[in-house]
Amino acid sequence: MQPMCKNLHITALLILLASGVKAQQDSVIKTAPSSRTGIYDSVGIRKRSFFPLPVLGYSQEKGLEIGAAMLYSFYTDNSNPDRSTRNSTLNLIPAITTENQFKIDLKANIWTRSNTWHFKSNLRYHNYPLYFFGIGDTTHYDTRSLVNNTRYKVQVEGERRITGHFYAGASVLYQRDTYSSGDDKGIYTTMPLVDKEGGYVTFLGLTGIFDNRDNENFTRYGWWFKLNLAYAPAFLSKHPLFKMEAQGTHFLSISRKSTLGFNGIFNSLQGNDLPFYLLPEMGNDLIMRGYYTGRYRNQNYLAGQAEYRYLVDPKMRIHIWFVDIKPKFALAAFAGAGSVFANRDFNFSGFKPSGGVGIRYFYDENARLTIRIDYAVGEKRSGEPRQKGLYLSLAEAF
Repeated sequence: MQPMCKNLHITALLILLASGVKAQQDSVIKTAPSSRTGIYDSVGIRKRSFFPLPVLGYSQEKGLEIGAAMLYSFYTDNSNPDRSTRNSTLNLIPAITTENQFKIDLKANIWTRSNTWHFKSNLRYHNYPLYFFGIGDTTHYDTRSLVNNTRYKVQVEGERRITGHFYAGASVLYQRDTYSSGDDKGIYTTMPLVDKEGGYVTFLGLTGIFDNRDNENFTRYGWWFKLNLAYAPAFLSKHPLFKMEAQGTHFLSISRKSTLGFNGIFNSLQGNDLPFYLLPEMGNDLIMRGYYTGRYRNQNYLAGQAEYRYLVDPKMRIHIWFVDIKPKFALAAFAGAGSVFANRDFNFSGFKPSGGVGIRYFYDENARLTIRIDYAVGEKRSGEPRQKGLYLSLAEAF
C-alpha cells in the first residue's frame, strides 16, 4: 500500500476467517527440547498453510481498487524432512480498479532440503498510474505529475550454499516500461528525462550471501548480508548500465519475548545514460516507511533502520463456527533514516527521518509467518503536510 496524502485507504481485514483455513500437516520432526527453539514450542511440527487477504482501497489516481494478497507456505522435502529446511512461499497479489487498471504480482521464494539451494523469482505486470515528483532529495509535492506506467518484469535469482553459511549465485532481471503524462501537469511535462517514454533493460548479475539467521521469517538472532553486482549489456538493453545492491540485517534476541533488529541498504546505478525509472527510489513498506515510493530518487540510495519487536501471547482460544485459533501477536516500533544522492554529492544533511509503530499477527506460527500493519511518519517539508503512510503487508519488513 502506497502512502499518499489525501488518499483514502480502506482495508477489509478478514483475519479470523482467513485464519480458520486449516493447514495440512506435512511432517513432524522429533527433536530434543532446546533453549533456542525460537518463539514457538511447536517448532517440530511442519504444515502447509494458505492465507488469503482481501483488500479494498481508494485513491484519487486509481479510483476504487479491489484486490487480494495470497500467500501459500510449504516445504520441499516432505519425503525426507530435515529440521533445518526453511519454508518456501508463493505470493500472489492481483488487483483491478474502476479506472480499468490492472496489476498482477507473483513472487516465489524456494528453499531445497537443508537449505542447500535457494531460488527467488518475481513475475509482474501492471498498468497503474503513479505520481512523479522529480529527481533529487528536494522535490516538491505541489509540482508532482500524474504519470501512466505499464510494466513487464521478470526476475529470477538462484544461489547455492558453498560452505557453512555462505551462498553464491546468479541473477537475471528483464524489465520493460512505457510512460505517458496522465494529467499534462507538473514537473514531468517540462523536465528533461532519459527514456521519458520508457525503455527496456536486462541485468545479468552475480550474488554473494552470508546467512546464519535462525529463521527467515520473524528472525530472532543472526546475521544476513547480500551483495548483488549486475551489468546490463547494450545488446540486451536500451543503454549499457551497471548496478550494485547491498543489504544487511542483524538481530539480537534480548529475551524470550523481545527482539532488536538492524537493517541497512545501499543501491547504486551507474552509466552514461540513466533512465529515470531505474534510479533507486526512497520509500516502500520495507524500509523508509512513511514515504511515497519514488518521492525522492537519484543515482545512489543509502538507508538504515532499527526495529524493536515484543511478542504478545494472550493464551486465549477463539472458537467461533469453523474458526479455532490461539492468537499470538507482536508489537513493533521502528526508526530509520535514508538519503538519495548523485555521485560525489553525498551530504549528511540529505538524510530524511522515518519512524513508526506496528502490530503483527501470526497466522502460521510454526513458520513464523505474519500479517503486518505499520503506521509510519517521515519528514515535514515547509508548506507541506508531514509525509506518512499506513501499510498492510504479509511478512516482516526485514
